[in-house]
Amino acid sequence: MAYKRILVCLDGSALAETALPHAQMLASDEDAEILLLRISTNPAAEFSFSDPGIAHSLIEEMEAESLAYMQSARSKLQKAGFRTSFLICQGAIAETILKVAAENRADVIVMSTHGRSGVKRWLLGSVADRVVTNSDLPVMLIRPQIA
Repeated sequence: MAYKRILVCLDGSALAETALPHAQMLASDEDAEILLLRISTNPAAEFSFSDPGIAHSLIEEMEAESLAYMQSARSKLQKAGFRTSFLICQGAIAETILKVAAENRADVIVMSTHGRSGVKRWLLGSVADRVVTNSDLPVMLIRPQIA
């Protein structure tokens, strides 16, 4: 199967970035574009702030941090010779991954897992499980080595 667009989900952590070398291998084999995705949450929707200025300031700070992170990730991949773009979205994580994959005609989704099992996984849920269960696309899950 020839992949033309590879969707890679990043959250700003080193753990999520363990998916990048795998996406690079797929992209180099197929000369595909790597589409980086970061999904941010809206703190104003999750917490109540007595001062709307605090919420606005927090949102602006998070947006600036996300933009800088994604520009840096894209730049590193471009310097390595990969066609790369990025999106920053807000929403429910698993659902947004699936929506972005469909809207951008991704051929495969590449993401890391957090390596939880048992009760922790049950209590916290699994974004990776929801993506795999509901995706019509192939999903490559990378389970990072935890030292």
